[in-house]
Amino acid sequence: MPHTLEWTVRLHLFEDDAGTTKAHLILDTGTTELTGHGTAHCHPTDSNVPEIGDELAAGRAMNDLAGQLLKTAERDIEGMGAPQPHGREVTGWPM
Repeated sequence: MPHTLEWTVRLHLFEDDAGTTKAHLILDTGTTELTGHGTAHCHPTDSNVPEIGDELAAGRAMNDLAGQLLKTAERDIEGMGAPQPHGREVTGWPM
């Protein structure tokens, strides 16, 4: 049965004077909110290029959120009665 959903993602970036960038990513599905976090640190000998810190912190926050979302899906699949995978076998739907 086809269906269409829209999930909202909000990304907030914060940089301090020491060259540390933090990303806070919120996924709102309408029924659940998941939050991802990422951090990037500028090496003291590197030029401080805020765009690079933003990209790294945002990418790490997205990676964190992706892991949470996959774990949530796995728990939901198991909750539907799917057997536990053995070894490297994938649960339910291929991921």
